[in-house]
Amino acid sequence: MNILLTGATGKVGSRLAQRLSQRGDQVRALVRDRARAARLLGERVELVEGDLLDAASLAAAVRGVDAVVHCAAFFRGATDEQAHAVNDLGTRHLADAARRASVRRFVFTSTGLVYGPTDGRTVREDDPCAPAAAYPVSKLAAERFLLAHEGLDVRVLRLPFVYGDGDAHIAEAVPMMRRFPPALRMSIGHHVDVAQAVARLLDAPAPAHRIYNVVDDEAPDLATLFASVGEAPPDGTDVERSRVFALVMDGRRIREDLGFEPTFPRLADALAAGA
Repeated sequence: MNILLTGATGKVGSRLAQRLSQRGDQVRALVRDRARAARLLGERVELVEGDLLDAASLAAAVRGVDAVVHCAAFFRGATDEQAHAVNDLGTRHLADAARRASVRRFVFTSTGLVYGPTDGRTVREDDPCAPAAAYPVSKLAAERFLLAHEGLDVRVLRLPFVYGDGDAHIAEAVPMMRRFPPALRMSIGHHVDVAQAVARLLDAPAPAHRIYNVVDDEAPDLATLFASVGEAPPDGTDVERSRVFALVMDGRRIREDLGFEPTFPRLADALAAGA
């Protein structure tokens, strides 16, 4: 496929660009600064300049592509207004440009945080959502816009905490979660399996307008997650703030619909493989 990929300089997008190109797709990475994104260039990866906040800049980016994989988002450090502008309005601009260009498929990477605090209850795709912060609120608004968008074959992928493949995400999260309960369980997913899920969404003829959780088979507790990067367990002194992260997602739908099976079903499997 010819694929327009947004967020290609981010943790998920950069690894996804590499894996899509390795499987034979032609990847066009939407970037704001060619110089900063030059490391992405390869035989099957090209760069196109554009900005989600500038709707007019997106027409050239979507021209001639078969699918859009939209990973770009403003997360850490975003004000409420910035999160809304990039994650919601920017997605609307991109979807409208894709429809006008007759792009046949639109894959949107969302977040499991859209479910909101669940007190550790396992959540499925059809469960109600009550996000508690600007980032997931903006992602949920974008989801709802896309799923109601006529003329686009939309598939939404709700990601958990993503790790592995040289990403320091776990270690980077330790300071933020240092005061969370050590027994708090949180769904995770390896970068390899996020890429697998995206590929399956790109290739499957049906069903359209569908939401999928993508997760490992096992949601580890924070003590286990911390130990994987050589850290002592968190101290459990801030239970209230931790509630939004106590997210266990059910991943059966993507398995049943699309035959997805995680390459690394458990954190222990990725550790054993040095991945």
